[in-house]
Amino acid sequence: MITDVAEVNGIRMYYRRAGEGPLLLLLHGWPQTGHCWHRIMAPLAAAGRTVVAPDLRGYGRSDRPRGGHDKRTKAADLHELVAALGFESAAVVGHDRGARVAHRWALDHPDDITRLMLLDIVPTREMWRRMDHRLAAGSWHWLFHLQPDLPERLAGADTAGYLRHFFDAWSHRPLPEDDIAEYVRAFSAPGALRAGFDDYRASFPDDADADDAAAGRKIGMPLRVLWGQASFLAGIDAVDVWRDYADDVTGAMVEDCGHFLAEERPDHLLTEIRAFLT
Repeated sequence: MITDVAEVNGIRMYYRRAGEGPLLLLLHGWPQTGHCWHRIMAPLAAAGRTVVAPDLRGYGRSDRPRGGHDKRTKAADLHELVAALGFESAAVVGHDRGARVAHRWALDHPDDITRLMLLDIVPTREMWRRMDHRLAAGSWHWLFHLQPDLPERLAGADTAGYLRHFFDAWSHRPLPEDDIAEYVRAFSAPGALRAGFDDYRASFPDDADADDAAAGRKIGMPLRVLWGQASFLAGIDAVDVWRDYADDVTGAMVEDCGHFLAEERPDHLLTEIRAFLT
């Protein structure tokens, strides 16, 4: 695996790359970086793919500007990354916030994406529409991270403790300590917590306005959705939800798994990705 930096949409985007062949982009969520894919990159590359796992704008080693954290801008980053890598299109797997960026990307630049897999999310618009007491109890951080300055002040006093709360609460199988240490290191860098919270702060008005404007539009490429049996989606039929947003959708619940599919069930996810790509 090699690492490099691409100049895209006015920022420097750091990425990991392995293999040769058609492009497969893997998009991480919060509070992680492209490191989360390290267990599955090599096997996917060995199957004849160019596998690229970037750090999204504001995350990891990529630039952390004060603006541009809305999903439309982050989708434009990826639109330019595909071209910078020398490709016209890619298959895409997105998790958590990266899956939300991927959904916007599929709406704004549909020719970029050949096949799309989204992990452990329903559309952002549905999250707000369905925010009852049960969903709110599992998604309280969305509202907390929206607040100006306060999350940085409180979480910054104990970055490791704050992040570990989510890794412990959201996982069914504990994540390896080395991986948690890597994420703590990444979010301890100057400006990193702020940029991660700005991802959530972009929810209003930018992301909400874009989602409302796209209401009723469906993405056309094949879509597969997976979610953990013990994740916040427990009790929700994500496939049924996504049918209002995509023409060709399949999916399944992953047993014995929480939110972090790539790290809790990497072998199962590999099988799913390989089958979906072929």
